[in-house]
Amino acid sequence: MDVPSKEIQSRAEELRTQLNQYAYEYYVKDQPSVEDYLYDQLYAELVEIETNYPQLVTEDSPTQRVGGIILPGFEKVTHDIPLYSLNDVFDKEGIVAFDARVQKALGKAVDYVCELKIDGLSISLKYEEGRFVRGATRGDGTVGENITENLKTVKSIPLKLKEPISLEVRGECYMPKASFLKLNQQREEEGAEVFANPRNAAAGSLRQLDTRIAAQRNLSTFLYTLADFGPIEANDQFSALNELDQLGFRTNHERRVCHTIDEVWAYIEEFHDKRSELPYEIDGVVIKVNNFKDQDALGFTVKAPRWAAAYKFPPEEAETVIETIEWTVGRTGVVTPTAVMTPVRVAGTTVSRASLHNVDFIKMKDIRIGDSVIIYKAGDIIPEVAKVLEEKRTEASQPFESPTHCPECGSELIHLDEEVALRCINPKCPAQIKEGLSHFVSRNAMNIDGLGPRVLEQMFDKFLVKDVADLYFLTEEQLLTLDKIKEKSANNLLRAIHQSKGNSVERLIFGLGIRHVGAKAARILAEHFGDLRALSKAEEEEIISLEAIGATIAESVVTYFDNQEVHDLLDELERAGVNFAYLGLRNEQLEDVESPFKEKTVVLTGKLSHFTREEAKERIENLGGKVTGSVSKKTDIVVAGEEAGSKLTKAQSLGITVWMKLKWWLRSRQSFGRSITFKHCHRREAVVFSCLIEIISSLHYEERNDFCFYLQLYLMIFKFYFMIC
Repeated sequence: MDVPSKEIQSRAEELRTQLNQYAYEYYVKDQPSVEDYLYDQLYAELVEIETNYPQLVTEDSPTQRVGGIILPGFEKVTHDIPLYSLNDVFDKEGIVAFDARVQKALGKAVDYVCELKIDGLSISLKYEEGRFVRGATRGDGTVGENITENLKTVKSIPLKLKEPISLEVRGECYMPKASFLKLNQQREEEGAEVFANPRNAAAGSLRQLDTRIAAQRNLSTFLYTLADFGPIEANDQFSALNELDQLGFRTNHERRVCHTIDEVWAYIEEFHDKRSELPYEIDGVVIKVNNFKDQDALGFTVKAPRWAAAYKFPPEEAETVIETIEWTVGRTGVVTPTAVMTPVRVAGTTVSRASLHNVDFIKMKDIRIGDSVIIYKAGDIIPEVAKVLEEKRTEASQPFESPTHCPECGSELIHLDEEVALRCINPKCPAQIKEGLSHFVSRNAMNIDGLGPRVLEQMFDKFLVKDVADLYFLTEEQLLTLDKIKEKSANNLLRAIHQSKGNSVERLIFGLGIRHVGAKAARILAEHFGDLRALSKAEEEEIISLEAIGATIAESVVTYFDNQEVHDLLDELERAGVNFAYLGLRNEQLEDVESPFKEKTVVLTGKLSHFTREEAKERIENLGGKVTGSVSKKTDIVVAGEEAGSKLTKAQSLGITVWMKLKWWLRSRQSFGRSITFKHCHRREAVVFSCLIEIISSLHYEERNDFCFYLQLYLMIFKFYFMIC
């Protein structure tokens, strides 16, 4: 046995220490400090040293373990069958060498199955008699963490299989790119630290002690193997994946059987080019011998199966220079830095800007103007600065000094202890007002069609609006002063603004932009308090008592309304005729109103007439119903529009009530919504009268071209009202 030199011994010890630290940051803290490619290179170097000098292998070497350390905050779970890692290859030569080893061991050529290597968190799901009983992370391969309750919130994981069999499946839990973008945007607005990539976001979500947080993160899964193939009939990997499909698991359908190693390489090249187009992040391709008997014959090493390999894509990186750093102010006052760089091509597109997130991020990486940097695309979408090339830094380089005053209004910036962001707290900051206007008119808020950022910016710059209330006092003459706004466009805008006055108050609450109050929280608050004025006077204790409303939201709401300028704004909105009432059925009203949707679970499918899916959902919920996305035995009603597909078929097979045409109950603009009370009416007559009023209110402005007809109709309704009351 060769004797290693002192230099080799020292290098092995250095690599072990370095890699163990990186593994701790990656697996335990979910805050990796290096890119995967660098880790893989260092790991390969240590493997080579230990292969040549086996006496240097130690018990704590990262080559002798599969994963990281178990977090103390979660119950430990021992895997009955270990979760092995895979041997990595980085080029075509490595793929060819893998094939040569397989053929030499088996004495024949074999078929391979190629699967995309999903960049997420490895999980193991255990089922007993078809029921999901335990979910765990990989951990160190032998012992993982019990994250069952969080995994139950992931909708792609079946809680009950189609067959009552017992098995354990393994796969990857990940966050889709779109969800990652939305989450980071939300965290930036809140002044919270952003996630570096979708993998970190998924791992952090599954390790939350509050299952509600995991439920909000829109995680998904791909399952790719079983711990033991005994419970299924398949004889090969490709058939096993098809069988998992049939049991109700989500598998990745981009898999392919390849008959030669050249076909394997063609698959790798194909998806290397396609990776930026996929809705999820991948970091390579997994190659497996397809036939199970061949897999058994090849067996395992201590660390990994001999019948599989993982090809790791090289990172799509580029070098560029930071020319300057710009600062922008968001709706909530968070000031975000952006690097303006020399244009460079990365992952198929030309990049000239990259978010630097916050001051702490700049300090951590010591980013300076004039620095040469390596950039990449996080999630194949967002340009990120990976590292600074300090060796190219000039002597004249100076550390970056963070701004002390708002770049828009000049107000002093603050850095709250609990936040990583700088924040402008001036409520009259022009940037915040413009962003607030955009939020107020957005689809999930007041939904004012036609008021895009360009139009709003013109309005603000021409001093037509200084806050959201001013929108409701605009005139045609004022709108005609804007670029590209003609008489027809002006009338359409005025009509859209006027119609938004009748929105239920949850849209207004969300539109006001109260910190931490999303659309769901706004609806809960509106339903409980019934009126915006009542909410504005609410105590923090009462708000906290509401389901799904925590201390952070409660404190934010009370703080928001503890401001005279806010109450002045509410006065102006009320003077403009904006509705402050909740137009749905409140819990105590459900008992007194007859509604076909009360306490019913409803599914919408197909193309609906007269209004969008979101509008129909809102109105059904206002009538006491609950709208879900999938048909099950718990579904009460399916509303089927044109081109209804599998949901309609499933509903019919389960004997669920199906409405092929939209009922008149849905036609009202905000059902049962006006503040009219019917103290002297019988319940049924009150409902009839309310619905008649709402049907007329729901008619579009342009449809009301016969004033006399509608006037007569209103008079008839009031006559009917006095008759029944």
